[in-house]
Amino acid sequence: MNRVRTGLECLLAEPPAWLKGLRLGLLCNPASVDGRLRHARHLINERFPGALRALFSPQHGFFAEKQDNMIESADLTDSSLGLPVFSLYGRTRVPSREMFADIDVLLVDLQDAGTRVYTFIYTLSYCMETARASGVKVLVLDRPNPVGGEAVEGNLLRPECASFVGRFPLPMRHGLTIAEVARLFNTRFQIGCELDAVRMSGWNRSMFFADTGLPWVAPSPNLPTPASALVYPGQVLWEGTNVSEGRGTTQPFELFGAPFFDVGRMAAEVPADALPGAILRPAVFEPTSGKWQDSACRGFQIHVTDPRRFGPYGATLRLLQASLRCHPTQFAWRPPPYEYEFEKRPIDLLIGNPIVRQRIEQMEPVERIEASWQAELDEFEKMSRECRLYR
Repeated sequence: MNRVRTGLECLLAEPPAWLKGLRLGLLCNPASVDGRLRHARHLINERFPGALRALFSPQHGFFAEKQDNMIESADLTDSSLGLPVFSLYGRTRVPSREMFADIDVLLVDLQDAGTRVYTFIYTLSYCMETARASGVKVLVLDRPNPVGGEAVEGNLLRPECASFVGRFPLPMRHGLTIAEVARLFNTRFQIGCELDAVRMSGWNRSMFFADTGLPWVAPSPNLPTPASALVYPGQVLWEGTNVSEGRGTTQPFELFGAPFFDVGRMAAEVPADALPGAILRPAVFEPTSGKWQDSACRGFQIHVTDPRRFGPYGATLRLLQASLRCHPTQFAWRPPPYEYEFEKRPIDLLIGNPIVRQRIEQMEPVERIEASWQAELDEFEKMSRECRLYR
């Protein structure tokens, strides 16, 4: 199969003439590589000698070494190029105009997760706002949406649940590439910066990451494989509970459970036909960090057998509801803080609408809950089509 060429590779092959002589910044992390695993900063420095002036890093750090939420990384100097690296998940999450003072164009090369709560797109949005104020152009080097570009899933974020895991009214699974998200932010959500994108070659909306022929480099420590990315749009909800989402194991988000889990009851509550495209396999795991550290957790691993049939968000809502039903006195929603929000429940920030959480608690059938947001989801999909780069 012919593999996809990323926006980075297309930029290097055919750089636009207007880039010549301009000073460049680069927002990147370890997943910013070409098909031969060469890092973007080195490739750009070779292609545009002397043009690269500053580097910027999102959540989890320049080396993607920070494990969890609200673990900040400091500014540093890149030892290989001698360039400053400004952390956008440290003393600030919003770049200052001073950080942009030595650049004319900000290149953005980040592997997104295709999920509303993944913070890279909000780091991008803040960069776009600072770029607008600073007269800096933003050029997004596009990358695949690892969970595909056709399906959208979930309720839209409500304004009262806005946070760094959700700034704008997106569904949990938005079906856009990172360049398309930038276009949506810029036009429909009116950031209004000078924005351009370098499209991928060979990518189409039906592709999951396994279809691209590209190597996977973990964009953050707990998305180690494309399999973890497939379940993340739903399994991330366990972060808002006292159930382990598998952090501290080798299979985060694929594994979930707790010492109090009654696996037999849970399996009976969620029969095989309730999760099309996936199989729940009973498992025992012992996290080395995070929730239930060094404790044996009984639970499951989600094995996705057909990603085109699997709806990760609806699947985890069903699993949350089953956990509430099976463990009424032991299951609990996690208290704040979460992502610099100190009052609202983390689960409400993640779901994006407290009414959805209340309906889950009231044991309303998930099918009925999903049907209630279908109209707004259809409207989002229609609106987002205007920002698509790939038809």
